[in-house]
Amino acid sequence: MTIRLYDTSARQTRDFTPLTPGCVSIYLCGATVQAAPHIGHIRSGLNFDIMRRWFSYRGYEVTFVRNVTDIDDKILVKAADSGEPWWSIGYRNERAFNDAYEALGCLPPTYEPRATGHIPEMIEMMRGLIERGHAYAVEGNVYFDVRSLAGYLRLSNQELDNVPNAGDAGDGKRDGRDFAMWKAAKPGEPSWETPWGRGRPGWHLECSAMAHKYLGSHFDIHGGGIDLIFPHHENEIAQAVAYGDDFAAYWAHNAWVTMSGEKMSKSLGNSVLVSEMVKRWRPIVLRYYLGTPHYRSMIEYSEEALREAESAFARIEGFVQRVVEKAGPVEPATEVPLAFAEALDDDLGVPQALAIIHTTVRQGNSALTADDKESAVARLAEVRAMLGVLGLDPLDEHWCDDGERGDDLHGVVDSLVRLVLEQRQAARARKDYGTADAIRDQLQQSGLVIEDTPAGPRWELGPR
Repeated sequence: MTIRLYDTSARQTRDFTPLTPGCVSIYLCGATVQAAPHIGHIRSGLNFDIMRRWFSYRGYEVTFVRNVTDIDDKILVKAADSGEPWWSIGYRNERAFNDAYEALGCLPPTYEPRATGHIPEMIEMMRGLIERGHAYAVEGNVYFDVRSLAGYLRLSNQELDNVPNAGDAGDGKRDGRDFAMWKAAKPGEPSWETPWGRGRPGWHLECSAMAHKYLGSHFDIHGGGIDLIFPHHENEIAQAVAYGDDFAAYWAHNAWVTMSGEKMSKSLGNSVLVSEMVKRWRPIVLRYYLGTPHYRSMIEYSEEALREAESAFARIEGFVQRVVEKAGPVEPATEVPLAFAEALDDDLGVPQALAIIHTTVRQGNSALTADDKESAVARLAEVRAMLGVLGLDPLDEHWCDDGERGDDLHGVVDSLVRLVLEQRQAARARKDYGTADAIRDQLQQSGLVIEDTPAGPRWELGPR
């Protein structure tokens, strides 16, 4: 058994060898809590939740750290614009992120440190970097000297001379590309006392300091979205290595969720908030939609793609329900099928693993049709074991008690409703609007809300 991961720093897939046998340490860049999360934010947490689950299945003891950036330029700008305290904005949105992670079935991290809770560790790191000649203080700011470290920008494979000069006139930087580890206090902003004056953390310093505190000077895997490779992860590496840490042995990055080919972003106005999505789609379907593509592949968001994910999961769920109705409770198998394991061992090949699940479901349905109860039960045990690794087992207590109405029958109901909606669409196509309206009215009387969209009709349960 060898797990292989694509290492961004090596630009190739490598055999995973843990620093401590039997243990895996993972640091994931978590939320910057200036606003509530959209599904693009949550994809990262979900992808690394699957990674964590797979390592656990393979017998590793996993330490998983996911930080919270609760002090940031964007948070302070929002506080100034709204008049709401910065800490209130941060705490409210931190809870929104945790609600979203929980709704989509992500296991809680081993540790979830906040930036503002680790100012002493940041001060200690800055002191060490200044003493080693890698950082300098100017008028209360502390900057990292990027030219002082050989190998800076190796993760993103750039040349420093090709990086645009970001210096501002009068900021005191030696080089415009030097980045701020600490920002001098400004009127009305929160600040903490340091040997170089009062101020607040820069974005990059927190992760270097917190990774060092919770995982030590050398740990296994550092993760995050591909947009963090530069400058955030490059600057984390620079601080940590210059301080004397070996830092991460592997770097793993997930791709974006896009809309119309662009990264999902609040600034672009194209974000889809998790809190709204879970009102329209079952959380387990959202997890299937976001978690089943390969973590390094882009996901182009569309209602049609979500409906396809819903239908695909309904086929799995329908099989589970039919076997349980016929044979009663079935425990997951103790081991997943070999082909499934091989797929996940190969850089978390979830799409290939998912194909094994669907093949097993088809085999199980054939067994049901042949009234081969023993075979159907065996296939369900395998399916449950595989779904459990992906966090998608509909019989897991998380999904059985997630507050969704009628979850246990949703897959069956979905198939029936879509059959009726196809009849309605056929009536509309032949301009038999009376029949189409009658079908819609009957569905609404049954407690369903039908929405006609450009991509076709969709349904959801109406208010009770």
